[in-house]
Amino acid sequence: MLKGISPVVSPDLLKVLAEMGHGDEIVFSDAHFPAHRFGRDGAIVLRADGLMADELLKGVIPLFELDSYATPVVMMEAVKGDVLDPAVEKAYRAALGYTGKIELMERYAFYERSKKAYAIILTGETRKYGNVILKKGVTPIL
Repeated sequence: MLKGISPVVSPDLLKVLAEMGHGDEIVFSDAHFPAHRFGRDGAIVLRADGLMADELLKGVIPLFELDSYATPVVMMEAVKGDVLDPAVEKAYRAALGYTGKIELMERYAFYERSKKAYAIILTGETRKYGNVILKKGVTPIL
């Protein structure tokens, strides 16, 4: 265990975050997401069974700079005739400490974008449409 790093951030996830460059994207998916199918297209797939997505987001965000040149947070929009649970977005915003714009993306477009992500983290999130993409930015020089 490392000081200052949340225990929900596994060594494998820490490695993925360190490998990502600015503009790379990472998906934190719900438990129903077809992550392993998309992983065949090149994305790294890590399992985080039992962890809710907002727990992981809260653990990751101190280590991860969001992109400041493009909308850095993308969520899946509800399928026509279905509704989003506003508590999901609220929980993700709170975990990230993020008040900016969130892009909503149609389900199949979200899938296509996920195939191009650097990594997909398959969480234990059970809330519908609990999928979010984060775009990495440039870490400021301290």
